Parts: sequence; structure tokens; C-alpha cells
Amino acid sequence: MPDSILNRRFTVDEYYIMARSGILREDERVELIEGEIIQLPPIGSRHMAWVNQIVACFHGDLPPERAMVITQRPIRLDIYNEPEPDVALLKPRAGFYENQIPGPADVCLIVEVSDLSLEYDREVKVPLYARFGIPEVWLANVENLTVTVFRTPSPTGYEERQTVRPGQTVSPLEFPEIALAVQKMIG
Repeated sequence: MPDSILNRRFTVDEYYIMARSGILREDERVELIEGEIIQLPPIGSRHMAWVNQIVACFHGDLPPERAMVITQRPIRLDIYNEPEPDVALLKPRAGFYENQIPGPADVCLIVEVSDLSLEYDREVKVPLYARFGIPEVWLANVENLTVTVFRTPSPTGYEERQTVRPGQTVSPLEFPEIALAVQKMIG
């Protein structure tokens, strides 16, 4: 592309204006990444089941006064980035974030369930979360039945990476006393 031609990036505020005006439908699976509106693949039954199982694990082991568990809701990273992770553990807040979208400082853990979106999640979203200092991301791979744990964020990505499999457990950094069985999370 010639140097004089640039892509037009949208801000989060403009993204919401498009949604309110009907340009983006309420039921559309989209998120704003680097100022671009990204259309996500439909949620299949395996993806939905994994999200539900992971949420059930957290609800069973994590007291609500220690963290809020949200599913497929926005996290505002900056004015050009508002991804919608599959599952996120947030620091509890009075009003349940009624007056603002959670930001990086509110996030304890993000879990992305990858069925049709593995490359996008691994190559785009995980580095984005690292750049904004999200302390930990789990990438649950539906195809090979693993959970890859990313920790120690830096501007260039996560410095630690570990893959856990059925028969193993994993504990969130913020809640080391909770050991979640990978088999229980993935069914």
C-alpha cells in the first residue's frame, strides 16, 4: 500500500456509536482490536461447552468475594482495543462494574477458548493482553485438549509459557490455593 494511504482506525467510543446506531447489530460477534472491527466465528457447541465448564470450575472453587467470573464481556485495554475474552476473572467491585467497562488493572486472569480461532487467539489476542499487562492468560485448545498458560507479561509477549494436559492441574497466579483439574475444565 502506498505510504500516503492509511487504514482508518476506530476508537472504542466510535465503536459504541456504531452499535447504538444499528451499524453493528447487538447479536453480532465482533470486537475492537487495534482500531479494527474483527468479526469472530460463531460459537459452536464444543466452544460453548468448554466455556460453561471452565466457568463452573471457577464458580465451584472461587468465592465470589475474591473474584467476579464474567463470560464473553468486554475488557477495555485502551481507546483502540476492547476484546471480549471468553472468560475473565475480575477483581470484585461494588456495583459490578455498572459505571465502567473493566480495564487491565481489573483483570486477574483471562481464558480464551479456541475452537475455530486458535491462530487469532494465540497470535493476536495473547500478545495484545501481554502488551497491556494482563498478568495471566489461559488458552484452552479444543482440538488438542490442552490449556496453555501464559504468565509474566512484557511489551513483546509473555515470558512464561506452559502447556497443561488432562491429568494435570493448574492454579491461577492470583489464587494459588485453587488447583483446577484440566480434565474437569475440558470435560
